[in-house]
Amino acid sequence: MHVAVAGNIGSGKTTLTGLLAKHYKWEPHYEEVEDNPYLDDFYNQMERWSFNLQIYFLNSRFRQILSIRESGKTVIQDRTIYEDAFIFAPNLHAMGLMANRDFENYSSLFNLMESVTKGPDLLIYLRSSIPNLVKQIHKRGREYENSISIDYLSRLNERYEAWIHHYDKGGLLIIDVDKIDFVDNQEDLGEVINRIDAELHGLF
Repeated sequence: MHVAVAGNIGSGKTTLTGLLAKHYKWEPHYEEVEDNPYLDDFYNQMERWSFNLQIYFLNSRFRQILSIRESGKTVIQDRTIYEDAFIFAPNLHAMGLMANRDFENYSSLFNLMESVTKGPDLLIYLRSSIPNLVKQIHKRGREYENSISIDYLSRLNERYEAWIHHYDKGGLLIIDVDKIDFVDNQEDLGEVINRIDAELHGLF
């Protein structure tokens, strides 16, 4: 089984992935952040490095999907290939930070990858307000994220909401992280787990 956690920068995807992997004994697949050779350059010069970064993520995510399929295990994935293709790349293109030919090249490659893969059995979407995202980003203190603007986060949030509204690749569970603190509150984490159990094993 393939479970994936989706959400904007700072919404808590990696944390929840770790907590659920521990609870259910699932194998976690994390986003490659620490070893990503483009992230620092991208945040310093977005227009120059946007295509390189997005191709790196696309490649990394496609490899994850193939490895999940081959493993035969239940895996929980931190961020999906769809977020790259429907949120981050189109947003960079719309902001004039990715050239038309690069975006068309990227989209063509994604469409090819999507034609030979299927969506996760369950997608958990972490919905968050901008103030909450900003708070979490500051809290974790990644230096390269200091230059992220409110406008950039807002644009991403709008695209996330539009994508989720039309999402049809499999099961979907939406968690409002403004109202639920699964990090510091065990009851809230329990509620999240109960909702996941209902999605995976429920009668409806």
